[in-house]
Amino acid sequence: MLNLNLLRNIGFPLYLFVYLILPYSAITQTLKVDFIRNLETSLNKRDLEFIRKNFRNDENQNIPKQFSKIINDFPDSKWKIKTLESYIPNKEILRISVSGRKIVNGEMHILESDFDYVFSVLNGKIDEATIKNLFTTIRNDDNRIDISFKIPEKVLTGSKYDIDIILNKPLEEVIITGAIKAHQVNSLFEQEILLEPLASGGIFKMTRAPSKPGIQIWSGIIAHPEGMITFTKSIDIVDKM
Repeated sequence: MLNLNLLRNIGFPLYLFVYLILPYSAITQTLKVDFIRNLETSLNKRDLEFIRKNFRNDENQNIPKQFSKIINDFPDSKWKIKTLESYIPNKEILRISVSGRKIVNGEMHILESDFDYVFSVLNGKIDEATIKNLFTTIRNDDNRIDISFKIPEKVLTGSKYDIDIILNKPLEEVIITGAIKAHQVNSLFEQEILLEPLASGGIFKMTRAPSKPGIQIWSGIIAHPEGMITFTKSIDIVDKM
């Protein structure tokens, strides 16, 4: 039989050894409870100091800038955060949902945004973060416009794919305008888009994915007699499905 005293003696050193060689596991267990709760609270309280203390280097500058942009544009925005099961080695994934309202020129504009926040942990801080599966709409039509967004979540590098923004009840003899364009990853809202008449009841675009893996982001706008809808959607460009 094994010597029980021996097991007791090696138990603590063995635990320490496992902990030291797997620090990421220990950190992420804490993140799942404390970090998520604190991040959600800080965003809902408009306190970005928590983010500045817990994000490394470029993330310390970039993420507060992006989050504060949303908060400034929609001061009453509500943030909800939950963990997702990670499919990427050594990465954590948070699903972040943001909703907000503001009145502009007497009209209510409503923000709805969902995205996955994918990151690693280095020395207890958030590092190498990426926003994926982003879909954001800002609209002032009180959901009166019946619209469908058919944009893929991911596509293969170099492949052709379709983007369809469909007005399910197009108006006869009424000019509806709109446009869509690709843009840079770090600019989620600030875009200049030239509107054109939409004769086909929506935006229908065939495009080609970049030749290298990454993220491609599209922004668009629909101007309708019932109101206006702007949207932003990210697409994962992958080298294998």
